[in-house]
Amino acid sequence: MVAIVAAVLFGLALIFRLAGVALDVITWDVLMLAGLLCVGLHLAGVGTRRRVRR
Repeated sequence: MVAIVAAVLFGLALIFRLAGVALDVITWDVLMLAGLLCVGLHLAGVGTRRRVRR
């Protein structure tokens, strides 16, 4: 789940970079760092466990 969020953030960062769009706080740099944070969390195992019902 966290990897999907990272992919969306990377896509938005690419669109922001190519279009030259920059809001007050949200720039392509911020989106890229947020995407890298999500990838790091995914590699650490956060959000990858599935609950098993017994």
